[in-house]
Amino acid sequence: MEKTNRWKLELEYLSSILNRFPLEKKIKWGAEVYTWEGRNVVSYAGFKNFFTLWFFNGVFLKDKYKVLINAQEGKTKSLRQWRFTSIEEIDEKKIEAYIKEAIQIEKRGLRLDKQSSPSVAPPDELSEALSKNKKLKAAFDNLRPSCQKEYINYIGEAKQATTRLRRIEKIIPMILGGTGINDHYKKVK
Repeated sequence: MEKTNRWKLELEYLSSILNRFPLEKKIKWGAEVYTWEGRNVVSYAGFKNFFTLWFFNGVFLKDKYKVLINAQEGKTKSLRQWRFTSIEEIDEKKIEAYIKEAIQIEKRGLRLDKQSSPSVAPPDELSEALSKNKKLKAAFDNLRPSCQKEYINYIGEAKQATTRLRRIEKIIPMILGGTGINDHYKKVK
């Protein structure tokens, strides 16, 4: 909350610009997201050192003014941010042009081709736990591939074997329950 309050006037200004467009405002991930026919177009937020406007399909924007960045190179595929550090940096005409173009991108239905990420082998400790428990293995196999990958990464990022084993014990009930490790963050309809 403190991060957002630091940029209160700036965020209100961005919101006033966004509200001029024929977009539907929804709350997603705790933020206002502006959508067109159910598709995410643009959002904004305040952070510690900057406030930002982001375009969900920003990869397709021409970026005439060279203001967009990929905040997580190697992870983020389509989203692009426009960062600001003062209210004086907000140029309504430029922002409006980017929003108009972003709406056109949604109208045209542009999407990046979904590239399947390379499958990651489960850590030895997880493979062993799955091979010892047929019920757990069946439940794991029934999870969405993205959930399986989340569990594999969660276990694999632990450096020590004892930590990996402790994490496996923690996730067993979740796997048996058919939920992904991050499902509690996702709003289920």
